[in-house]
Amino acid sequence: MPELNENLENEKEVRPFGICHRGELPLVMGIVNVTPDSFFDGGKFKEIDAAIAHGVRLVEEGADILDIGGESTRPGAEPVTLEEELRRVIPVISKLKKETDIPISVDTCKSRVAKEAIDAGAGIVNDISFGRFDTSMFSIVSKSDVGYLGMHMQGSPGNMQMNPSYTDVVGEVRDFLQERAELAVGCGVRADKIVVDPGIGFGKNDNHNIALLQNLNELTLLGYPLMIGVSRKSMIGRLLGLELGARLAPSIAVALFSATKGAGVIRVHDVFDTRQALRMWRLLSE
Repeated sequence: MPELNENLENEKEVRPFGICHRGELPLVMGIVNVTPDSFFDGGKFKEIDAAIAHGVRLVEEGADILDIGGESTRPGAEPVTLEEELRRVIPVISKLKKETDIPISVDTCKSRVAKEAIDAGAGIVNDISFGRFDTSMFSIVSKSDVGYLGMHMQGSPGNMQMNPSYTDVVGEVRDFLQERAELAVGCGVRADKIVVDPGIGFGKNDNHNIALLQNLNELTLLGYPLMIGVSRKSMIGRLLGLELGARLAPSIAVALFSATKGAGVIRVHDVFDTRQALRMWRLLSE
């Protein structure tokens, strides 16, 4: 694999989650799913050693953040018990913290998982419910003074794709993100550590997803860094007729498009390819 050259010109600081990062690039969040049923890599890294090795590999490929998840949030996914989620993610976070200096995120809706993950070394909580599923989440994040990623989702993973409906998807998602972020701040979460996510594919049909992506610049006006996660998603498969293994190129296309619209974080499975595409885009844009 080619060596990464981070000496880009015209470097500046951007601070999603309060993280200081050099370069005019979005942060790349690498996905580590410690699950048997995630839509793309379910079962590949469910064993602790495999998950650790994968996380280390993503760091070597240029990840700025590792996102560790122990509960699949694919459409139709069944909930995981608290005990099982803790069993899956805590050992991985604890060991990865010893292997890398980059920030570790825990992908969870449960405040207890968030708390134990933070104690194990996580510095970011990635909550697809934006605090709706567990009313203690904002308190845990506030007391721990960690980064917080809040997402929009209509419904829950189990039912979110059952005929999602909006009158104005961009306006409704924008208003939701603003209201939840303001509530989080009111509960003590630091505004400068909040990142918001419109939730592409979470309670949206393809037209909703496209409208949101085309209008990301409107969401950036909220004043919070924006995270986009479209890596390998079924939307790409439906729109282009591609199976999972053939979705890398269009996933990178969405990442680049999102960067042009102001996204500050891109969450992906394929860190190296995405990072190199973003670097080339940045060099050509100077």
